[in-house]
Amino acid sequence: GEPWAVPLAEARLSSFLATGENSTEVDRDAFLSGQISDMQARLNVMNLVASDGVGALQRFERLFTLLGLPSAELAALQRNLARAQAAMKAVDSDQASGEAPLLPTRFDQLAWLGVTPATLEALRPYVTVLPLQGSTATPVNLNTASAEVIYAAVPGLDLAAAQALVVARDRAYFKNAATAIASVAPAGSSPDTGWAAVATSFFEVRGRLRLDRLALEEVTLVERTSARRVFMLWRERRAIASPAPLN
Repeated sequence: GEPWAVPLAEARLSSFLATGENSTEVDRDAFLSGQISDMQARLNVMNLVASDGVGALQRFERLFTLLGLPSAELAALQRNLARAQAAMKAVDSDQASGEAPLLPTRFDQLAWLGVTPATLEALRPYVTVLPLQGSTATPVNLNTASAEVIYAAVPGLDLAAAQALVVARDRAYFKNAATAIASVAPAGSSPDTGWAAVATSFFEVRGRLRLDRLALEEVTLVERTSARRVFMLWRERRAIASPAPLN
């Protein structure tokens, strides 16, 4: 419901010039578009190696079961994440053996940890890789997460209740996670709200510059702190083929 969440539709680059600027130097066939996405609308795979690994595994099992994905890959993912994390700590203490996988920082790097391409594509809308803040799990933002992610993140809540939450927030965004969940939870149930939140600290900023049929896309992961300061965690640029423009 805030301005940052509204995507920037493709527009001519020259239209972003300030009034009175000379636009003759800007190619009028260049177009700019972009969007900012809440990355806590997804499950953070690094939660599998947070302090509550058992609770994290339970939540990811709910997602894997919902999507019909093999549990063996989830077990391998958690095991290899733990090995990678241990190896990283060993490097910091100069005791690395060099036999463990690298710790991922981006979603596609989960392929290093035994996740097949088909499973990666199935998980892409629901899972992300974010740095842990201390040893606690990264919560899911109920105001932006899909019903599938909410269902996985809140044990004790069924999929119908998660879908009801998504519908309810269209009327008014949630200010308190526990109150929001209680409003749709089955009578007599006690859903685990440990991974539920109503705000976020991580955002993906995606921008695209298109010229004719070619485009350059830049993706950046940023973290916003409690002091409202924003830090870039990583950035990547890639050239991509662009579809023909609509006339």
